[in-house]
Amino acid sequence: MTQDVQSEVRGKLGFITLSRPQALNALTLPMIRALTVCLTAWREDDQVQAVAIRGSNKVGPFGAFCAGGDIRFFHQALLSGDPSPEDFFTEEYTLNHLIHSYSKPFVAFMDGIVMGGGMGISQGASHRLVTPRTKMAMPETAIGLFPDVGGGYFLSRCPGFSGEWLALTGTTIGAGDALALGLADHCLDESNLERLWVELSQMEIADRSQIDAIIAPYSIATNALLTRDRDKIDQYFSLDSVTAIVQTLEADASDWSRQTAALLRQRSPLMLHVALEQIRRARRLSVAQDLRMERDMVRHCFFPAHLQRHGSATETAEGIRALVIDKDNAAKWHPARIEEVASEMVQAFFDSPWPAHSHPLRMLA
Repeated sequence: MTQDVQSEVRGKLGFITLSRPQALNALTLPMIRALTVCLTAWREDDQVQAVAIRGSNKVGPFGAFCAGGDIRFFHQALLSGDPSPEDFFTEEYTLNHLIHSYSKPFVAFMDGIVMGGGMGISQGASHRLVTPRTKMAMPETAIGLFPDVGGGYFLSRCPGFSGEWLALTGTTIGAGDALALGLADHCLDESNLERLWVELSQMEIADRSQIDAIIAPYSIATNALLTRDRDKIDQYFSLDSVTAIVQTLEADASDWSRQTAALLRQRSPLMLHVALEQIRRARRLSVAQDLRMERDMVRHCFFPAHLQRHGSATETAEGIRALVIDKDNAAKWHPARIEEVASEMVQAFFDSPWPAHSHPLRMLA
């Protein structure tokens, strides 16, 4: 274990607490490795009947789940030529698959910030618990990336074309919308989280239905706010291309359409096209197939040889610089406009750099 991942077995449950609150529990490679070791051991341990995971904030448990991967680390690696992100993504995606295929009940307490890599370690859970203070998003297009960690799989399973909307805009949603879109199972008041955490440790758990029965009394109703616009989301985000989506939105006089178009204009034009293609392809893929595809894609984000770019010239380095490093929110994307992205620039992201027999995720089934 690492000090940023604390684990213990209480009763018949394995409990994990992410404990890097100063960084909103953003995942590092040591954290990913610690989680993998722990979950693999508990999967084979007959004394552990289920698993629960939570985050912590600066004053104690809960309050913040996981803000994603450590993007400052990614930026430094891009500038220095450090190859360690190769291991990071291979091991992170392997962990995501382990959770999706976990043979025991897995309860994710998705309280507070749940973004990027935080979605990767929670969307495969059998029980996804949110609270009124949950802030959920896959905001990767804002930093020149795409919604990875299995995002293609779980976003493409959202109703209608809401997965495309979330993938392209990176919109942050709350508990009600997460439930409406199938990205959460129960909403709990945050005041009951610790009580449920303790109660789970006192139960004999034979199957998932017993956990359902434990959680049910704590569930509360909550309203979907953003997805009240589902008709508009489906109308626009079902269109064939990013260019068609944005131009059609801009032709509509409604505030929602204009605001959505303006938001898309701020994102990386190239990665908007890549993300749309990702979601459309992922509808036909299993979790393992999607993660292999995303592993190919992220390699091209860091080493976009087909674009003759490297290091600070990549979309990813520029996006992180603008949003996190310099914080000027003035990314200089290339191409600069959605209409300037050529199809060959996009399709190359889906060409695997590896033959099938040596793909780093070839063992996922």
